Amino acid sequence: MNEATRIRLPLRLWAGVAALLLVAPTLVVVPLSFTGKRSFAFPIEGWSLQWYERFFSDQRWLDSLGTSLLLAFVVGIIATVLGTLASIGLRGLRARLAATAQVAMMLPILVPGIVAAIAIFGLYLRWGLSGSPLGIVLAHIALAIPFVLIPVGTALRGLDETLVRAAAVLGAGPLARFVQVQLPILLPGIVTGFIFAFVTSLDEVVVAYFLQSPSVRTLPVQMYSSVTVETDPSIAAASTLLLVLSTLIILIPRLVQIAQERRTAKRLGVAA
Repeated sequence: MNEATRIRLPLRLWAGVAALLLVAPTLVVVPLSFTGKRSFAFPIEGWSLQWYERFFSDQRWLDSLGTSLLLAFVVGIIATVLGTLASIGLRGLRARLAATAQVAMMLPILVPGIVAAIAIFGLYLRWGLSGSPLGIVLAHIALAIPFVLIPVGTALRGLDETLVRAAAVLGAGPLARFVQVQLPILLPGIVTGFIFAFVTSLDEVVVAYFLQSPSVRTLPVQMYSSVTVETDPSIAAASTLLLVLSTLIILIPRLVQIAQERRTAKRLGVAA
């Protein structure tokens, strides 16, 4: 066994253990959603789809799911646009000023969620935004922008400015340079940023809990209320659906990219 193998083996084992610890809760939640009894006892006794049937027949669950999906989509679009523009703007600043501005925009990641929720709730009481869809959208946009800055900023570092200058020399205006030169290079980072922003809004519970109202309640808030107020195994079905949805949203772009890479490799192989 060479030195490289001796180094890689412990790293792979540690990565496997970490992955198992992250996945372990889902190994419990998913089977619980198929339990035949009104309890969270594990291992389960009997299999049933009654909790999925209850989820899709209960208007409270359906309304909260629709609210979460709509808010997450709006937040994803707006946060992606603002985060992309902010990343491009940071690139044009001096190094020290850009670093300071970037740290300031990353604060939503650094500040504990409960602290941010209390601060936002206090401001919204004064502004009259508490309990409104607009209030949750604005709060989630602030929380999601850092997750757009990271992938778009990474993509920007791979952008060759000589291409932009060449387009300018050829007569392309600022909008044409962005659409024809910068956007194709930044697109993978932008798509990744949208996915992260969407999932961030979809899964966020602390701020949404503070800003909820009887008519505006997201799925994570409904799940939290269900598990604290009553013992309703429908929460296991909701958790499984949310897990599957988030996983698909994250994996689909990667699977599409892999398929495109394979098609490109096949075309190159045929051409050769």
